[in-house]
Amino acid sequence: MSQLSRLERRSALTLACVISLRLFGLFLIMPVFSLYAQSLPDATPLLIGMALGIYGLGQVLLQIPLGLLSDRIGRKPAISLGLAVFAIGGLVAACSHSLLGIVIGRALQGMGAVAGAGIALAADLTEEQNRNKVMGIIGVSIGVAFLLALILGPPLEAIGGLSGLFAATSLLALVSLALLWLIVPTPERARAPAAATFGVVLAMMRDGRMLVLNGSVFFLHALLTASFVGLPLLLTERLQLPVHRHWELYLPVMVIAAFVMGACLHRMRELRQSLHIVMLCVVAIGLALMGFALSGEHLAALGVAAAVFFSAFNLLEAALPSLVSRLAPAALRGAAMGAYSTSQFLGAFVGGAMGGVALGRLGADGVFVCAAALTLVWLPLVWMGGRRISGDVLVVAAR
Repeated sequence: MSQLSRLERRSALTLACVISLRLFGLFLIMPVFSLYAQSLPDATPLLIGMALGIYGLGQVLLQIPLGLLSDRIGRKPAISLGLAVFAIGGLVAACSHSLLGIVIGRALQGMGAVAGAGIALAADLTEEQNRNKVMGIIGVSIGVAFLLALILGPPLEAIGGLSGLFAATSLLALVSLALLWLIVPTPERARAPAAATFGVVLAMMRDGRMLVLNGSVFFLHALLTASFVGLPLLLTERLQLPVHRHWELYLPVMVIAAFVMGACLHRMRELRQSLHIVMLCVVAIGLALMGFALSGEHLAALGVAAAVFFSAFNLLEAALPSLVSRLAPAALRGAAMGAYSTSQFLGAFVGGAMGGVALGRLGADGVFVCAAALTLVWLPLVWMGGRRISGDVLVVAAR
């Protein structure tokens, strides 16, 4: 098996830092935002949910255009433009004294949609046989960013306040910009496949086999964003756990989730086994969401539900993109990943809006009940799609 060259290793590690630092900034406010947004003068549950999820809408609208722009003006200039917009959005949110201003800032952050161009740059700088390793390094870095954001968000907010967290996101974007230009090599020529157009991406979103995977990542991120509308409220208002101590729940939960993912990943090499695990994860997420709603004042019960939720979430975050890359036609793999990412960020937007509406009408418990109800739509999609995918595989094998 081919080993990464020194240049490929440097490119992979630095690009992983560039992408994960930006996402760390996005994730950083999730465990605390719904608590402190309530003190703003124009706060409503819907606006709170919108502020959490609006970045996903910006990603949906501009991810493909920025990717196409990177084909024209170069990867680094396009990524730099996206990071600059992201940094400006963070400053707008940091300086805002109203929730509407924060919504605008978060929308600007979402418009800094550099993931597609970043992945394309990684492809430009690596040999084809090593790209899976590079994507794996980037994927692991994103998971670590999510874990650290959950743990560090509450204590950092206690030090700098919500405006301090938003300012930190802008600073992280500038650090990413420096890493991009000082350490990441500039490719001599683009070796990535032709950029996907809107029409090709939409076709991949309608493809029967991709529909189950795109739908799954849509539901997964919708439920994640909705959960963080209600989860900080449960910890603080019902369980009387101060915000700066929320890490005491998140740290052991995420360690357990990491162990579960490590124990299960080797079972996902075979396609049918992967689909079975996806179905089990959907069931586990539904049960965990009901566990949040029914945990009452019992921290241990909430901790168990959180461990189940994040274990299933982490497994799906690893399994779904792998399934997309294995099932998509080789010539359309880039378009398939574009459709997948579009569905992911659309889910984040819808989940934030749904969580805000549910919070206003049904309270924090209602957020989790509504989210759990969505798994009743998600599960049949996975079951029927899994049967179709397995059938297609058997037909191909018979030929």
